[in-house]
Amino acid sequence: MSTELSYGFKKILTMSVEDAEARVREALGAEGFGILTEIDIQSTFKEKLDVDFRPYRILGACSPPVAWQALNEEDDIGLLLPCNVVVYAGAEAGTSVVAILDPVQQLAVSGRDDLGPVADEVQARLKRVLEAL
Repeated sequence: MSTELSYGFKKILTMSVEDAEARVREALGAEGFGILTEIDIQSTFKEKLDVDFRPYRILGACSPPVAWQALNEEDDIGLLLPCNVVVYAGAEAGTSVVAILDPVQQLAVSGRDDLGPVADEVQARLKRVLEAL
């Protein structure tokens, strides 16, 4: 089941977080994205706060050709890169959630209408990623 958020899109999957993350990585790769950054919230919270938290990972996805295009338009647009994708344990046992930040909303804060086509292209690719899961 897919859901639209005011700032992104999410899908609930019936599988483990590990399997969901593997499928996300595969689907992102098929759409030309690589992972630039990875944050394991569960282990960070344990290490820094000594608290337990459900499995939760933030992946920074990037399409180098699209990033190159955006950065050639404005050097500081890097503040809005990469595209965040989160994978976390769902509320129901045996489920996982994949959520993706909407790049149209993300780049809108720049006030640069000329970046609209770039954002639209990335949004279409990321929606296909969710559909492929």
